[in-house]
Amino acid sequence: MVQSETVTKLATCEVRIDASPETVFEYFVDPEKMIRWMGMSAKADATPGGSYDVVVTPTFHAIGAFKEIDPPRRVAFTWGYEGGAVAPGSSLVRVTLTPDGAGTLVTLEHSGLPDDEQVQGHTEGWVHYFERLAIVAVGGDPGVDPWTTRGA
Repeated sequence: MVQSETVTKLATCEVRIDASPETVFEYFVDPEKMIRWMGMSAKADATPGGSYDVVVTPTFHAIGAFKEIDPPRRVAFTWGYEGGAVAPGSSLVRVTLTPDGAGTLVTLEHSGLPDDEQVQGHTEGWVHYFERLAIVAVGGDPGVDPWTTRGA
């Protein structure tokens, strides 16, 4: 089950996935694996300072840079989107992967969001995508992301 909490200017999300940290980590740094759970296309240079570029939906293009890569424990990247309230690279997403038996506890903290509306929207987004990640990371197929076809 995905859990989330909204705190002023910080969105958090947590999920337990029945896959190893090594497996889950790859879904945050490998563009081909990223788009299986979030995004329509992705480019990523998973090195500190490297680019993070994901077309999440037809109207949402996330742009940032990797800040920390610590396989398979942690990844951090800046985040924002073109033409929106969160400018490219202006917020920070930190993902921590903690071994939990044969699985992994995935904890995300998204900080630097400008207001409560953005915190709420990003929390909803991360919950949506973590539900998909939990399916993909164990070899499942979450199907077409309904958010990529909204308004189409």
